[in-house]
Amino acid sequence: MGSRAGLAAIEAIIDASGVAPAIEALLPAGVRHRQLSARTLLAGMMLTVEDRRPAYLTEVHAALTSLPAEDQKRLRVIEDWRAGLHLLTYRQTEYTFGLVTDALSKDQPDGGPSGDLAAVCDDLLEASIPGQYKDPASPQAPASLAADWTDVEAWSRPPRHGTTECADPEASWGHRNTNLPGPKGEMFFGYFLSAAVMTREEDGPPVPELARRITLAGCDHDPVRQLAAVLLRMAAAGIPLGDVTGDSGYAHRDAEAWAIPLRNAGAQLVQDLHPHDRGPKGTHEGAVVANGNLYCPQAPRTLLELAPLPPGASGEQVAAHDQQAAELARHKLGRHAADDADGYHRVTCPAVAGKVRCPLRPASMTLSRDRPEILTPPEHPPACCTQQTITVPPDVAAKTL
Repeated sequence: MGSRAGLAAIEAIIDASGVAPAIEALLPAGVRHRQLSARTLLAGMMLTVEDRRPAYLTEVHAALTSLPAEDQKRLRVIEDWRAGLHLLTYRQTEYTFGLVTDALSKDQPDGGPSGDLAAVCDDLLEASIPGQYKDPASPQAPASLAADWTDVEAWSRPPRHGTTECADPEASWGHRNTNLPGPKGEMFFGYFLSAAVMTREEDGPPVPELARRITLAGCDHDPVRQLAAVLLRMAAAGIPLGDVTGDSGYAHRDAEAWAIPLRNAGAQLVQDLHPHDRGPKGTHEGAVVANGNLYCPQAPRTLLELAPLPPGASGEQVAAHDQQAAELARHKLGRHAADDADGYHRVTCPAVAGKVRCPLRPASMTLSRDRPEILTPPEHPPACCTQQTITVPPDVAAKTL
């Protein structure tokens, strides 16, 4: 059974979110009085989670009817009827839950949340974050988030082979990776649960790893696109986005699905590159496109093909890798201006930026010799070697630039 302090915290979150009256406004006005309110139903659902009970409606009813008598009366779990005191029944709980479910569902369910349901989830989670961790003026408030998704199996059995009918029609088949011996992946029937969790800023104080946003959708919905929509709603609500970290599953998606909209919303993406996106991938105005960035056309091939270290790398391997990464960074073209309204920006040659020595840029040859030197410049220098800056359109290395 949940503690009194736990119940008080739950009620404070529900009231701060404002979702209870919003849900009540969506419910049909019945002829008969309804004993269980949306606010009390939400409190019972949260009490069930707090007690680590199975998420069954019977457990919600049990959580409410096991509260102290004064709390039951205040929440109208016990109510004065003409015949005397009446204790909330399971059937009444089921009735209110059904009304709320219908009100927050789509007219044509498709495995994804409706706009109303998404708003309720967003508001409840935002209300659960202590004020000092979300007030932009507070030094404890991080704007950085860590994103990931996981698999959630449906409670129903999958449909029989060759059919689509089952007890949970919004679930679908998905693929998950496993760390067990044997095959590294398997199919499951259910949903993808995505979460954006608060994480400390670089060199910032520690912060609690609280979920700022969560979304759930059937496996026939791309979890990356689902979470992107949630984060864009955050930005639209005036909540600034900072660093958003994620694995290569996010980085490898079509740039229009993740990178471009989030960058346009103010996020800085910090993510692993997918193996398919690593190494040289063509050129732009003579500059080599590699690892999502633009490099001098004479950058050493071995550096352009530098791969991440394997798990368990030794200290010597880490030091050598850091040295190579630092040398590769010397050959990277630097930003000369921020993106314009259409997503174009300009970059400049690393020799012009004073990072390398190159005969094609005479002024750079006066730099100290601790910088890398281009010994064999291109015989026919491309634009990146002859112009002070080159323009980079939004479709070049769009996942990272």
